[in-house]
Amino acid sequence: MLSEADLIGVWQLISNLDVDEDGTTSEGPLGPHPKGLLMYGGHGYMSVSMMRTDRLSGAGSGPGRHPTTYMGYSGTWRLVDGVVVHEVEVSSHRHMVNTKQIREAVLDDDRLTLYATALIGGRPQRRMLRWQRA
Repeated sequence: MLSEADLIGVWQLISNLDVDEDGTTSEGPLGPHPKGLLMYGGHGYMSVSMMRTDRLSGAGSGPGRHPTTYMGYSGTWRLVDGVVVHEVEVSSHRHMVNTKQIREAVLDDDRLTLYATALIGGRPQRRMLRWQRA
């Protein structure tokens, strides 16, 4: 069973994928080669920063469209029955401040996979972030 001690430390982002209802994966909002760091402290604080590393084409921009090039937040964290709860205190996206971000966690040796569901365009979108222990 997953414990808080298993998660404490620094993790490097390997991939950020969207997962469709049938299990098909596609490139996530941070592009094909995202970069990021996730830190879980033994003191109950956490921080995550993620960014695109590729150049965006004009297809992702325009009136009313804001492509994601950077995403980050910090706050506290805890593990509850194998689920990680992030309580966001500061964020690059104001709408996330004072929210609880729920992440299903799967640890396989030195790889951590976090799953989340977000409402995108009014429909649920499952996201999968894979991390490697730094």
